[in-house]
Amino acid sequence: MKGICKSFPGVQAVDHVDFEVREGEIRGLLGENGAGKSTLMNLLYGLYRLDAGTIEIFGKEVKISGSHDAINLGIGMVHQAFMLVSNLSVTENVVLGYEPARSGVLDMKEARARVEKLSKSAGLPIDPDAIIENLPVGLKQRVEILKALYRGAKVLILDEPTAVLTPVEVTELFKSVRKLREAGTTIIFITHKLHEVKEITETITVMRKGKVMGTVETKDMTYDSLAKMMVGREIVKSYSFSPYSPGEVLLSIKDLHVGDKIKPNAVNGVTLDVRTGEIVGLAGVDGNGQTELVEAIMGLRRPTDGTISVKGKVVSNLTTKEILDMSVRHIPEDRASQGLVMDFSVAENSVLGSIGKEPFSSRGTFVVVEKVREFARKVVKSFSIAVPSIDVLAKNLSGGNQQKLIAGRELSSDPDLLIAAQPTRGLDVGATEYIQSLLVKTRNSGKAVFLVSADFDEILNLSDRILIIFEGRIIGELSRENASVQELGKLLGGVAA
Repeated sequence: MKGICKSFPGVQAVDHVDFEVREGEIRGLLGENGAGKSTLMNLLYGLYRLDAGTIEIFGKEVKISGSHDAINLGIGMVHQAFMLVSNLSVTENVVLGYEPARSGVLDMKEARARVEKLSKSAGLPIDPDAIIENLPVGLKQRVEILKALYRGAKVLILDEPTAVLTPVEVTELFKSVRKLREAGTTIIFITHKLHEVKEITETITVMRKGKVMGTVETKDMTYDSLAKMMVGREIVKSYSFSPYSPGEVLLSIKDLHVGDKIKPNAVNGVTLDVRTGEIVGLAGVDGNGQTELVEAIMGLRRPTDGTISVKGKVVSNLTTKEILDMSVRHIPEDRASQGLVMDFSVAENSVLGSIGKEPFSSRGTFVVVEKVREFARKVVKSFSIAVPSIDVLAKNLSGGNQQKLIAGRELSSDPDLLIAAQPTRGLDVGATEYIQSLLVKTRNSGKAVFLVSADFDEILNLSDRILIIFEGRIIGELSRENASVQELGKLLGGVAA
């Protein structure tokens, strides 16, 4: 890729980038959120059109007008958000659009045989008859890789492939990636996680603010040198914990049950307390009831039994607005669908939940535009949100800056209780450190923080107390002093303390 440029409204996403990969290597593409990594690869895969530049495959210049062109050229891409049909089988998903036929009739027996053979040869074993919606995240990702290989991918782009995987699933993915490389497949591994890029790649291209900072041999780099190359400065932990001195109970949950027709026992008898002056971390593999628990706390889902109390008042049947009015704030796990209105500006998103209140509204009816804009500018400055203007739409911000906008909005009200669900998911090292420092600052100021995270390092580093959830139940508790990776790992697998 030579002289590649791509811009969006208010953002130069890729700025005169040269990017070259050799056949049969694992290349890391490393950078902060918004560095241009995914945009560059979406250009290669035909999802975006080039503003400028050229692409060559095996020395021959090519025109890629869409993903179909890229697939025909041997390029495959596995995205962060899987693109599978949940009620179809593994075989049906892998061959979709490329189904084998005999005498003009779809031959599913042949399709199944091809998928089974491919999964074995690629080191990606899976039941070809399994229905997608019944598979864990790691196997769904395996199906996505098989889809790309089935279509003849010689260059496989993996975009943040470990973002939703457990440690065991990451290990399995890395085994598969190495086997694919041994078979001659070129892997481009997009990530912002330094330990992963060190473990799995041979060479690393680092991007920052739409430009390539350089390409290096992995073995020659340290974590510190990569971090500095990626963010342009030393990464130093900017927070420290004041002495642990928990106060009154702010959030109290007693024998809580939450469920629906699909997951009737999503939350199955949870009891817990969160006090002022502490961070209580809830650790667990995704899908063990965390989402339903947080939604119940925030009034987004009604419990089937049990109670939730805030400041001694039962809130189980209150609306979300009524709960927010009790000085509770929520950083949701999905910033795109739950935290922001993507077609609203930064200014509009900065006051979501506050319209109708002073000083942003007059008589509860008319929006005071200048007060909104004044507040938005304050949030952008205070929380170091990189935006060219408060009028830029939220969808044009990087993931890290979207998360900073949500955190800034929620923390600007100085809440007594903060519910932080997956607050750093998908964020680079710089943005992660910043968000974590805000959580610790909130705790140090005597407020209560309930941290729900699938990032086990984050749980261990930030939590005063760690609760482990498994199949909707709390099966163990660890203090900061007695917590370890080994003990946490055992509990996460369902082995009760």
